[in-house]
Amino acid sequence: MKKNFLIINANYYREISQGLLKSAINNIPKNSKIKVINVPGVFEIPVTISKNINKFDAFIALGCVIKGQTPHFNFISKASTNAIMQLSINFKKPIGNGIITCLNMKQAKIRKKKGAEAANAILSVLSQK
Repeated sequence: MKKNFLIINANYYREISQGLLKSAINNIPKNSKIKVINVPGVFEIPVTISKNINKFDAFIALGCVIKGQTPHFNFISKASTNAIMQLSINFKKPIGNGIITCLNMKQAKIRKKKGAEAANAILSVLSQK
């Protein structure tokens, strides 16, 4: 399956995002075309997908949101998830959600391989007939 993939990588937590990115890329078929766009945070992922929606077959959203002392965590997590789902439905293109939401950095470090799960999800949707 030769497809064009765009990975949008929110690198606010660089160590975590690099782990997510590596695990995602390792699960995409080798004969595929992969482009990576880095954005400062999770909130910038949906607009980046939207700007590129007609140029790629599938997308992987990667990033990390860690809960702090304010409700910001809830707003960012919900807004980005809802926007990604809406883009996927409206344009009928698979978007793997590899944005992890954690209570602390320890949880985030454990979940760095979630990029692979997002990659596998889009491959599953692309293989549907």
